[in-house]
Amino acid sequence: MIFLVTKIKLNSAEDLREFMNLAWLFEDDIGVHAKGGKIADAKSILGLIALDYNEPVSVVTENSKFPLKLKKWIVEE
Repeated sequence: MIFLVTKIKLNSAEDLREFMNLAWLFEDDIGVHAKGGKIADAKSILGLIALDYNEPVSVVTENSKFPLKLKKWIVEE
């Protein structure tokens, strides 16, 4: 099992909504890991709004196609 990790920065409620809608297009599990160890399901609006987006978050999935959809939010470390 290979997990792909992509760092992204969501800057608005619209970005968050668009990100969640993209996640729903995939059957795979997609996790969002925020600073401080908090983790949310990318398909859960309640989980996503509980995270802090002042810093980039890590998106973790086994699906190699999902990170390709995140280009507009990707940040380099």
